[in-house]
Amino acid sequence: MTRLALPDMSLVVLVGASGSGKSTFAARHFSRFETLSSDFFRGLVSNDENDQAATAAAFEALRFVAAKRLDAGLLTVIDATNVQPDARRSFVALAREHDVLPVAVVLDVPMSVCVERNAGRSDRTFGASVVKRQHDQLRRSLRHLGKEGFRRVHVLSGLEAVEEVEFYREPLLNDRREETGPFDAIGDVHGCRSELESLLVKLGYVIARDDLGRPVDAAHPEGRRAVFLGDLVDRGPDAPGVLRLAMGMVAAGHALAVPGNHEAKLVRALEGKKVQTSHGLAETLAQLAGESDEFRAQVLAFCRDLVSHLVLDGGRLVVAHAGLIEKYHGRASGRVRAFSLFGDTTGETDEFGLPVRLPWAEDYRGSATVLYGHVPTLETEWVNGTMCLDTGCVFGGKLSALRYPEKEVVDVPAERVWYEPAAPLGGAGSASTAPGSTSRRDPSLLRIDDVLGKQVVETRAFGKVGIREDNAAGALEVMSRYATDPRRLVYLPPTMSPPSVASRPGLLEHPAEAFAAYRKEGVDRLICEEKHMGSRAVVLLTRDAERFGAPTGWRGTIHTRTGRPFFDDATTDTFLARLDRAAADAGLWDELDTSWLLFDAELLPWSLKAGPLIREQYASVAAAATSALPAAAGILRTAADRGVDVADLLDRTTRRSANAEAYRDAYRRYGAPVSGLNGVQLAPFQLLASEGASHLGQEHLWHLAIADRLADADETLIRRTRRIEVDLAAADSEAAATAWWEELTAAGGEGMVVKPSAGLLRGTRSLAQPGIKVRGAEYLRIIYGPDYLDPSQLERLRDRDVGHKRSMALREYALGVEAVERFVAGEPLWRVHQAVFGVLAMESEPVDPRL
Repeated sequence: MTRLALPDMSLVVLVGASGSGKSTFAARHFSRFETLSSDFFRGLVSNDENDQAATAAAFEALRFVAAKRLDAGLLTVIDATNVQPDARRSFVALAREHDVLPVAVVLDVPMSVCVERNAGRSDRTFGASVVKRQHDQLRRSLRHLGKEGFRRVHVLSGLEAVEEVEFYREPLLNDRREETGPFDAIGDVHGCRSELESLLVKLGYVIARDDLGRPVDAAHPEGRRAVFLGDLVDRGPDAPGVLRLAMGMVAAGHALAVPGNHEAKLVRALEGKKVQTSHGLAETLAQLAGESDEFRAQVLAFCRDLVSHLVLDGGRLVVAHAGLIEKYHGRASGRVRAFSLFGDTTGETDEFGLPVRLPWAEDYRGSATVLYGHVPTLETEWVNGTMCLDTGCVFGGKLSALRYPEKEVVDVPAERVWYEPAAPLGGAGSASTAPGSTSRRDPSLLRIDDVLGKQVVETRAFGKVGIREDNAAGALEVMSRYATDPRRLVYLPPTMSPPSVASRPGLLEHPAEAFAAYRKEGVDRLICEEKHMGSRAVVLLTRDAERFGAPTGWRGTIHTRTGRPFFDDATTDTFLARLDRAAADAGLWDELDTSWLLFDAELLPWSLKAGPLIREQYASVAAAATSALPAAAGILRTAADRGVDVADLLDRTTRRSANAEAYRDAYRRYGAPVSGLNGVQLAPFQLLASEGASHLGQEHLWHLAIADRLADADETLIRRTRRIEVDLAAADSEAAATAWWEELTAAGGEGMVVKPSAGLLRGTRSLAQPGIKVRGAEYLRIIYGPDYLDPSQLERLRDRDVGHKRSMALREYALGVEAVERFVAGEPLWRVHQAVFGVLAMESEPVDPRL
């Protein structure tokens, strides 16, 4: 049995005359969907697998499907004769276009066997002359396949070789996903051996030396490994010393390395090729001239064998000398290597003679962290999940490393300026504004294609959350025309699900069903909070306007659950000035050591936002009903007095009249007139975040204690939220909470919200519901109409399914949590906005109108 390797990410081209057994061979060695057969595609486009007139259309379709598979990184097999060079060249070009390796597998079967097999098949109408011509073309091609661009060529000569072969898949050399770290990625060293030693010691490595005292290895007692990001050589005082140490660490398994453009140039020089010895190469060659032939050979082998980039930690980390865009991660081609070594350039040079580089990191949208060097900067900086670690040590800057996964930067200063830079070092302190780069795009600017079309947002709390394309379009309209500036839109709250239909007769909602839902999730400790009849509000309060890209003196924003500001700028400023004073009096600024606070709250009264709705809908319905129904009841009573049988109609009309009055009384409780900020109150129930900290994991009592302190500081502005704790393991506790709800709703209150006491909490199967609203019977008249408690109406409303609503609530909650945590972590605006936008988009999801 002969075992042959196939790269995991490759395009396998089967080559063989008709009758050589390619389809049978493919079926034996590859899965059903991996093989694309030319015969099958002829059938797809013409209903006849042998219709040669359909060949052009068949191959057009085949290449399209192959391209989609290669886009997805899937091994793909082409089952066709491919005996002609032009046919093979088209597939080599396709592989290169998608940065995968082209592999040829040749079935060199005797011509007599091919002729005999075709003769026994009724669907083969061509004669032996066609097979002979194909066989001759194959024989002429054998010695040229390698030159055609195939990275591997497997020739199976004879039937026995075809029958006995076995393939195995091997990862590409850059695929080191099984290496999970922890790592210490080190930027461009450029021959600064002493600084490298100092940095390794600072990182905790123990350096080993040879008999001459030269560093030859460094190991970390905790098993960490260094990752050298290229450009170990040139310009600095001791390139051989750096190479000796790095090579020793890699050989001992204590480090990984990728090549830099300076290593690539050194390889050509050591191979005797003609190269320009500028940019420090002359110094490296002079230093290596003092080393042994054996060492120079080791250097050549080491640098030549380095792989363009490495994919590490399950695909979560990518390292490349000059960085790498997402579509090149884990791929192999000349252009992938060129990007890894040189970055994305325009082909032009700047006034310093340096290549003009495009700021690829500004448009990076990948999920993997990318660490790189190449472009010297004054300071390290995160840009869209990427970081340049070349801080110009050889030019008198620093030698920097990043601890991964901790994402902690460690650096040591250069001992001196070893090499004068061709241009001022660092520019504005980021890779994208350094010498040789184009101007940097404002990081606060968003791209429309970040939110257009179907989106999938990865969340820490709930996994992947999908956003439908049509929902995204609706959200884009709201966000672009009405919403708060995205730089200050950090969070949108989720929708809230009601409980399942109450089991008690005559009620639509009751606390028992909310308690049962959490009990099913394995959540025993709950808190019930008074539900204020206001408008959901998110309040961002800041003392650092620059943090949010706002003008000096800007205090923050207060917006609705769809991102729209509640007030004009002047009223907002007045409101937030009072809240600022309350936060100061409560000691929050100092205690949390922050310049901003983000609250989830309720803004009262409801009429502040819903005034037009109350006047134009609720009041008009109530006015018509309370005017017409009593009059109708009076007429019916007169008729009854005259002996007309209208008892049923009179009873129904009388009930409807009473219902209309109850409806009017229900909405009037929340319809207080508002003038400016008189009577306006904020009921905060959660402090979502402050500088450097997400507070979503805090228990709800912690949040409510913060709110109480604010109310103590300004009871006119801040409304307290009453609450009661529940232990589902104790029946009397559940009964007490139910009695409290009954008391609240009997007094005209809206109801309560039941939440897990622990805040952000996972249930037994998935993320637990953030809250379940349980509303009172009279309040629900506002939602469902005056007569909703009539048996026929109530029965219709009880036939509802909360499953989709709860699913929406969980997904929106997960997106909101993700937005806050991304913002606190300092992630780029587009990442924060992606999650916030997702919440707004999901609000377009259709839900059961009975909810």
